[in-house]
Amino acid sequence: MKTLEDRLRVLEDLEEIRKLKARYAAACDNNYDADAIAALFTDDAVWDGGTLGIAEGRAAIRKFFARASEFFPFAMHNVMNPIIEIDGDQATAVWNLLQPATMAKGNQAVWLAATYHDEYARTGDGWRFVRLIVRTHFLTPYDEGWARQPFV
Repeated sequence: MKTLEDRLRVLEDLEEIRKLKARYAAACDNNYDADAIAALFTDDAVWDGGTLGIAEGRAAIRKFFARASEFFPFAMHNVMNPIIEIDGDQATAVWNLLQPATMAKGNQAVWLAATYHDEYARTGDGWRFVRLIVRTHFLTPYDEGWARQPFV
């Protein structure tokens, strides 16, 4: 049986990982603040956006997000329904994303739905992303919806 101290640590870790994800969403929604986003990742982390691209390493992640607002000048990341598993100094999570956004091309309002598959590590600076994988379910025009046109 785990001690009360061990159980408390898991609860604290869960909350810190939730805060990490919230900071990521807030930085994305703040004009894709590349420095703030990169600071949430380990030096050798991987950000995998599927068709959006893959960035390996903190410097590449910073470079990728420095240009993100050129494609999505507005985004509101609503992350929800986390399933977080803690294993000592490592953790994994699956999150859902529902995001209203504006695509720069055509100044088009869109809905994006995706699933995040995250891996984390406890570092000297707290929990950080080791791997963040985004799998998009749809990216659809706001006025048409995902039933009529699941991908723009």
